[in-house]
Amino acid sequence: MSDEPISKSPKPKPARALGRKTIRASGTPRELMTPTPDLKGVWKAKVITLFPSAFPGVLGESLTGRALQNGLWQLETIDLRDFGVGKHRNVDDTPAGGGAGMVLRADVLGAAIDQAMTGTQGNWPLIYLSPRGKPMSQELMQGLARADGVTLLCGRFEGVDERVLEHYGIQEVSLGDFVMTGGEIAAQALIDATVRLIPDVLGNAESAIEESFSSGLLEHPQYTRPAEWHGHTIPEVLMSGHHGKVATWRQEQSEAITRKRRPDLWARYVKRNSGDSG
Repeated sequence: MSDEPISKSPKPKPARALGRKTIRASGTPRELMTPTPDLKGVWKAKVITLFPSAFPGVLGESLTGRALQNGLWQLETIDLRDFGVGKHRNVDDTPAGGGAGMVLRADVLGAAIDQAMTGTQGNWPLIYLSPRGKPMSQELMQGLARADGVTLLCGRFEGVDERVLEHYGIQEVSLGDFVMTGGEIAAQALIDATVRLIPDVLGNAESAIEESFSSGLLEHPQYTRPAEWHGHTIPEVLMSGHHGKVATWRQEQSEAITRKRRPDLWARYVKRNSGDSG
């Protein structure tokens, strides 16, 4: 036991940057204890969830996983249960007015969001993954990739208290016109689609430019070896070595596929390129 007199804890010092690592006083010094410290100026996804063990999940694999390890982007999970109330850390309650299911509490969510948004700077959207939100799109991901980071709220049960969405001005985003048990899978999809647009993640910048939706059209068909498979051959134009003819063929294929499969995208493309497309 120390003989030194007991004194009040000193006030925490302001955050200071050491190279790319940002050091800040914290009751839980996770940034110094984990292999992925907070990197200054690097795009970051913060995820508020009841299931932090679900992350990184598939995001830890392949190109996104390698980019995460190399510090091209960052991931932080905030366990919603840590902000629960009472002995059992309750995070939800019955819906006002009656009805089935449970609703995530405003006080619990508010405390978690406040912590998640502490220290964020610049363009940092706050998004709730919700089936009633605006559908995810390539345009949305491009905007998020240009942001400094994003905080994602993963819902559960019957959803979240509406007052939280109103108070923080949270943007609602949907993976599609269907309902899932929670927002974790949708959050991973959003992060994956955004991270791949961050410079150097794909390795080949042209991959992000020529793929589906980037030009407003669905992607053209792709082929590789062998030249013949089960009686099916690669289109002759792709074997010609004539780059101009290849580019024309791919554009025609993209237009035809989009017109047939996604008339909504085709109508938007034609309107945007009036005079250039028929």
